Amino acid sequence: GRELDGIHFAMDFLAQQNRRNSGELTLPDEKILATGKHVVVIGGGDTGSDCIGTSWRQKAKSVTQFEILSKPPRKEDKGTTWPEWPLKMRTSSSQEEGGDRDWSVATEAFSGDNGKVRALHGVRLTPRLERIEGTEFEIDADLVLLAMGFVHPVREGMLEQLGVDLDRSGNVAADTEAYRTSIDKVFTAGDMRRGQSLVVWAIREGRQCARSVDDFLMGVSTLPR
Repeated sequence: GRELDGIHFAMDFLAQQNRRNSGELTLPDEKILATGKHVVVIGGGDTGSDCIGTSWRQKAKSVTQFEILSKPPRKEDKGTTWPEWPLKMRTSSSQEEGGDRDWSVATEAFSGDNGKVRALHGVRLTPRLERIEGTEFEIDADLVLLAMGFVHPVREGMLEQLGVDLDRSGNVAADTEAYRTSIDKVFTAGDMRRGQSLVVWAIREGRQCARSVDDFLMGVSTLPR
């Protein structure tokens, strides 16, 4: 049911509202609005949180957010977090505005009528992301916003063909000095190297990696690091 109308990438939804807020007169012909709709946000990160707040401001009928991972604890284990980002339950200001949040949920299908989405079909998962038989459910959905992140880069295809080494998380292994992979003449940076993160990290690593590539090709680089 992915082809049904009413299923959109979160960034398309958010960018369109930002353009409205800025007073832009020329907008896409297809307006993505949550007004009077049952909204389902797939993805529990910052982008999904922004979708919740925007949906309420557009006067959605209901808002539900699904996360594929398990619900985090209310308090982090301080002995095992550093230097990693502590894993604990967080609630954003948008999430505080209302709506339902649920964890360990995988979306299996969408259904609808007359080409428009009307329901999402999901299932519960174990902490190992394995399907739990008998936990299938259906929820009303007039607007579905795709705000999923990713666990690691797709290995099938280029990464397998190159044969680059991966780190424990499944990302392409490289240091932060030269950004070189285990394969000669292959460099990596950003989400491919560090995993899902913020765009500012992608910008920073991209610039540093560009300098390393320039130095590799030219023998010296004057690019800023």
